[in-house]
Amino acid sequence: MKTLDEKKLKEIGNRVKNFISEGTIKSKQPKKYADFFLTNASDSLKTARCIYDMSTNKDYQQYTGYEGLKGFLWVINASYYSMFYMARALLENEGIKLRADLSIHALTFDALIHYFYLTGKLQKRLVEQYIEAQEESTELLGKQKADELVEEYFFEKRKRGIITYETEEFAIQSKAKTSLDRAAKFNTEIRMIIESQ
Repeated sequence: MKTLDEKKLKEIGNRVKNFISEGTIKSKQPKKYADFFLTNASDSLKTARCIYDMSTNKDYQQYTGYEGLKGFLWVINASYYSMFYMARALLENEGIKLRADLSIHALTFDALIHYFYLTGKLQKRLVEQYIEAQEESTELLGKQKADELVEEYFFEKRKRGIITYETEEFAIQSKAKTSLDRAAKFNTEIRMIIESQ
């Protein structure tokens, strides 16, 4: 498992300094959209739970007319997005605004590291869970990698590649459950940080 080493943290710090100087990241801004991002995080997590339940419960599938649904890849995606929106809510609640023309995901990650991980407000394990969720979502859904930073932090790229193309449904279901549990915990912990401020 790769982690955030000193070299990567320094690179993030330098990028954030550039983002601040060019106005891509602004601090001490009005806290206008925190509730919007909190709602999106909650809705994304509920969506992930709903798809997981519908994909694992045959009676529910039959009742709703979705027999045979296997939406585990979308559970992973919705779980990641719930974490992404919680990270945005946390930044917004601190008055940190992001303006991105390219990858808002990479910018959010850099800002999260700079303002919360490096200051000790956010624990390393939460950051690592966020990284892993982003990578699983990107890789399993067959999307292009968001940017070079995220690509460098693959936790289990090889395993995910195997899961995507070569394993049975149970392995993907297991990954979906892990993603869902990770997102629920991330949401709970970040919400507690926001509410304590």
